[in-house]
Amino acid sequence: MTVSTSSAPAPRLKYELEPYKPLGEAELTSRIERAKRAMGSRLLILGHHYQQDKVIAFSDLRGDSYKLASLAASDEQCEAIVFCGVHFMAETADILANRPERLAARDGRRVPVVLPDLDAGCSLADMADIDQVEECWAQLGEVIDTADLLPITYVNSSAALKAFCGRHGGIVCTSSNARAAIEWAFARRSRVLFFPDQHLARNTALAMGIPLEQMPLWNPHARELGGLEPDALTQSRVILWTGHCSVHQVFRPEHVERFRKKFPEGRVIVHPECMMEVVERADLSGSTAAIIQAVEQAPPGTHWAIGTELNLVNRLKHEHPEQHIYFLADVACLCTTMYRIDLTHLCWSVENLAAGTPVNVIEVEPETARGALLALQRMLEVR
Repeated sequence: MTVSTSSAPAPRLKYELEPYKPLGEAELTSRIERAKRAMGSRLLILGHHYQQDKVIAFSDLRGDSYKLASLAASDEQCEAIVFCGVHFMAETADILANRPERLAARDGRRVPVVLPDLDAGCSLADMADIDQVEECWAQLGEVIDTADLLPITYVNSSAALKAFCGRHGGIVCTSSNARAAIEWAFARRSRVLFFPDQHLARNTALAMGIPLEQMPLWNPHARELGGLEPDALTQSRVILWTGHCSVHQVFRPEHVERFRKKFPEGRVIVHPECMMEVVERADLSGSTAAIIQAVEQAPPGTHWAIGTELNLVNRLKHEHPEQHIYFLADVACLCTTMYRIDLTHLCWSVENLAAGTPVNVIEVEPETARGALLALQRMLEVR
C-alpha cells in the first residue's frame, strides 16, 4: 500500500481574542515585549499621538497623520506594521508600504498592515462616503465646470475618497500641509471641493484671504445642490463639506475667554479642526506636530491652554513639567475610537504576527489603491 505524504507545513492556529480579555496589564505588557523581541526589526509599530500612554509606549515611531504616512512610505526594512491608530491611517499605510515599486523590490511580498481593533474608525471620515461625493460632483457639474474644479480630501477619509481625488487630479492633505495643498490646487484650477472637514478648510482658506462668502457649505443630506443656491456655487472658490471632528467640536469661544481671564499672559493654541470662532480667538493654530513643537520651544513657565485631544494634552503635561499646561475645554474630550486600541488588542495582534498568523490585516483593493496612491504621493510632495 502506498501512503501519500505532503511536504506542506501543518496549518498554524491563530490565537483567539477572548482568552486575552481577563489578562492584567503586567502580563499583557510582558507578552507584548516578548513578541516584539521575537520579531525584532521585522516588526514596526506606529503610534498616533492620540493613543493612550500605555499603548504608545510600545510604538517604535510616533507622530501625527502626516508623519506616520511619511514613515510608512519610507521604511524599507520592516516585514509587518502594527498601526496603533484608526482605520483610515492603516489604509494609508497599506497603500504606501505596498505600492508597486516596493512590491517589486520585495519580489511581490506584501507587508501586512495590522489594525489591532477593526472598530477603531473615525467619525469624521464617516461623514463623507464615495456615493455622496460622486453625487456631489455630478450635481456640481450642472452648475459649474468641474474641469475647473479640483477635489481635496483630508487624510481623515476612506481610501475610496482618496482614490476619487487621484482620478480627478486632486490631492490628499493633512492639517500640516492643508494650506500648501490648497495653493497647489489653485495653481491648477480656480475652484476647490474640500471634504470632509469643514473647519480645517474654512480656517485654512480664511488665513489665505478667501472671504466666507466664497466658501459655501455643501450638505450631502440635502435633496438638491447640497442645500445651496446656484449663485453660491458660481461665486465659490472653496466648496466646504458638512463634516467635523467630534473631539475638536467640543472647544468653544467661551473656553478661550475663561482662560484669558484667569491667565492674561497665557497662550492658547488649538488644532485647525476647531470651529472658526475658536481659532479666531486663539493665539496659535496648528497641527498636532505644530502644537507639540510650540510647547517644546516656549520659555519655561509659560501658561498654555491647548485645544486638542486629551491624551496628547496630558502627555505634554507629563513631558514638560517646566510649562503650565491646561486642557482648554471644561469637559474631558477623548478620541473614543482611537481609545479602542488597548493592550489587550495590541498583545493579541503582535502575538499572532510573531506566530505567523496575522489578524486584522488591512488591505486596500488594488484599483482603489492605485487611485489613492496618486493623491497620497502628491500630499507627500507638497509642503
